[in-house]
Amino acid sequence: MAQHRRTRTNRPRKPRGESRVGTRLEGVVGPPGHGGFCVLRPESGPVVFVRHALPGERVVVEITEGTDGDSFWRGDAVEVLDASPDRVEAPCAVAGPGGCGGCDLQHVALPAQREWKTQVVREQLRRLARISEGVGADVVVEAVPVPGRADDGLRWRTRQRYVDLGGGRTGMRKHRSHDVVEVDDCLIDAHAPSDHVVEGRAFSVADDGFWQVHPAAPDVLVSTVLEMLAPRPGESVLDLYAGVGLFGRFLAEAVGSGGSVALVEGNPEASARSVENLATASADVAVRAGDVAAVLATGFGPDTDDLHADLVVLDPPREGAKKAAVEQVVARSPRAVAYVACDPAALARDVALFAERGYELTALRAFDLFPMTHHVECVALLARG
Repeated sequence: MAQHRRTRTNRPRKPRGESRVGTRLEGVVGPPGHGGFCVLRPESGPVVFVRHALPGERVVVEITEGTDGDSFWRGDAVEVLDASPDRVEAPCAVAGPGGCGGCDLQHVALPAQREWKTQVVREQLRRLARISEGVGADVVVEAVPVPGRADDGLRWRTRQRYVDLGGGRTGMRKHRSHDVVEVDDCLIDAHAPSDHVVEGRAFSVADDGFWQVHPAAPDVLVSTVLEMLAPRPGESVLDLYAGVGLFGRFLAEAVGSGGSVALVEGNPEASARSVENLATASADVAVRAGDVAAVLATGFGPDTDDLHADLVVLDPPREGAKKAAVEQVVARSPRAVAYVACDPAALARDVALFAERGYELTALRAFDLFPMTHHVECVALLARG
């Protein structure tokens, strides 16, 4: 049978306005936004998302992206006219405008970096989850020092990617660009791989597989999830976006021989490693590789009771769990859900989805697992209201 290709209708492209790249503006920047920038609202023209500035500073901004008619422009603070007391000299020589795009906040004192991220998490929850008081509105981003090191925000990243420039030279990409800046030593690079050991348990992880890049992250996240969920012997657990079974392994130990843990992970290699990592668990263990919402919709099989779960752990990728997965979780009526999030906006959107289905945000912690960058990790507890 012949296959018919869809005919593409050529539509006239909307004409773009004149480019404003290189234009310079002066103004006082406002609060931080989600993405490592501050918001500048000029007297005329669109808002500008300004990197390398701090709230309240008067700066000269050079536009790096934007045309007439755009709803917003992007820019770099290339001159500081009135500096914030929280401004410091960046430890890395290529961290400023036009340099490496990896670190957004090296110009910000470390305590102020955490205050910056605190404001962003609170604002995302207020704007997207309508949480303006109580849990979430009072969250504070917590410091997580690298074991054995001073809390200086450096040398924490156990896995780092460089661009090979040949001749033994390495580089890193500029912000939102394929252009490369030569970097011989990234200051957040720990120059030491993770040992994949958490609370004395060794985990099998593929060489290119996902694992938290901050050395203290696995221990901090596991202890937080266990404390929030308070698993009981004999309970049933769903570990979703399970990776290699980091949370599932400890939850299996907690629920014991009378309990069960079902793990779902989209990456087949990681899913296979989770089988290995939970091989000695006394709890009943079921592992499935595939899309989380799809696996939950079709079930684990006739020999598995997956119509109910007492506890659920969600550790989705940056885009969050989304509606289909949230609905499958709620359909199992868990008493509690622990949500581990690397993006506060995605977390806030999913918290709103849970709230629509009767699950309230009852606890939230936020951790500075990515110093010198705008990224932040959160662990939220959702329970039936």
